[in-house]
Amino acid sequence: MTKTAQSVWENCLSFIKDNIQDQAYKTWFEPIKSVELTDNALYIQVPSKFFYEWLEEHYVKLLKVALTKELGKNAKLLYKIKMENTYGNKQPFTEQLPSANRVPMKPQEVDAPFKNLNPELKNPFVIPGIRNLKIESQLNANYSFDNFLEGDSNRLARSAGMAVANKPGGTSFNPLLIFGGVGLGKTHLAHAIGVEVKDKYPEKTVLYISAEIFTQQYIDSVKKNNRNDFIHFYQLIDVLIIDDVQFLSGKSGTQDVFFHIFNYLHQNGKQVILTSDKAPVDMQDIEQRLLSRFKWGLSAELHQPDYETRISILKNILYRDGVEMPEDIIEYVARNIKTNVRELEGAIISLIAQSSFNKKEVTIELAKSVVEKFVKNVKREISIDYIQKIVSDYFQLDIETLQSKTRKRHVVQARQLAMFFAKKFTKASLANIGSQIGDRDHATVLHACKTVDNLVSTDKQFKKFVEDINKKLTL
Repeated sequence: MTKTAQSVWENCLSFIKDNIQDQAYKTWFEPIKSVELTDNALYIQVPSKFFYEWLEEHYVKLLKVALTKELGKNAKLLYKIKMENTYGNKQPFTEQLPSANRVPMKPQEVDAPFKNLNPELKNPFVIPGIRNLKIESQLNANYSFDNFLEGDSNRLARSAGMAVANKPGGTSFNPLLIFGGVGLGKTHLAHAIGVEVKDKYPEKTVLYISAEIFTQQYIDSVKKNNRNDFIHFYQLIDVLIIDDVQFLSGKSGTQDVFFHIFNYLHQNGKQVILTSDKAPVDMQDIEQRLLSRFKWGLSAELHQPDYETRISILKNILYRDGVEMPEDIIEYVARNIKTNVRELEGAIISLIAQSSFNKKEVTIELAKSVVEKFVKNVKREISIDYIQKIVSDYFQLDIETLQSKTRKRHVVQARQLAMFFAKKFTKASLANIGSQIGDRDHATVLHACKTVDNLVSTDKQFKKFVEDINKKLTL
């Protein structure tokens, strides 16, 4: 017998009815209509966006089980939401959204060893006094591998992340350090690894935390004289994810405690995942013993997405939000927003909003005006690290040589140019610029800036260096 949308949905309803209370069934499932069946995807119509959100939050697991019984493990559920049209046309319009098939992360219970004198281990995430040690993973279930699209710019990091998720603590990628510029997906990938681990190994304790909050918790533990409890708590974690680890720069106490936690976890086969906006070699004011440990595993860089990846990302966002858009407009946005994924998402969401709120048709003209405003508003912040990278690449040096003590003329000039542009494009003090570019003092930076000003007016070749680098920094 050929399956139809109606027959599949009726069988699903029969299963669902046996597993929930009558009142819930009448409220949330009787109003649903089956619409269409294509391959392994069932389309159902629900009365409102709220209805869709409630089903996704409370019944997505039940729906998934019911649909898998009918259509197999690759079954997909898509919602069509009937929206009242208030724009004058009598016909209602529909919005189409895919099911996320994902439930919120559950708290994790841990058996914590304790001593008779101090039977309660302090969890820095909860108010003191709660006896049951439940650890919230702090993971965002929406950041999954499913919506972290693979491309040349992220293939190494994504593949390494998948390997770690399949065998946490059991690969040579320990620690896994994911680094790259702003908005390229470091945090998304870190969450995706944690979410995948919880899917595959529900018994493992996973914890995501930013380095900033970790530091604050450590400071609190010192104030309350329970530093050892703080360390013991983190030693219970199976998969520890620390976001923006460069934030530990200059914080010697926090680095020391993290060193002990890291060693314990690593020696006991637990997985450590770190994210950073720079490679270990470029990190400032991090103890050498920690940097060497960061290099034990794999450092995987996320690059700016290429054109094909940007197209895929845009199409995925549109599919996720149930919006259709002409191909030429998608291509226009992908061609003009190149810097990072966050800006790409912001631009397409702005375009969707402009279209729906202002009741305008999505045209190339509308896309141009949105992208133009968006690109102007997201002017990239130029950091001292970025300036050093641009100058080093221009003179075909590595950053270590640029920062070294060598007095070779071409290296000295490159160093002076880096200092000159750091003063021009950043708000950093002369002392700060000097400390980041080879540990020099403020007088050296001042001298460098004066030298560059003098050479620009007397040396044509040097003037070209300045113009070329300025162009690269302001592109």
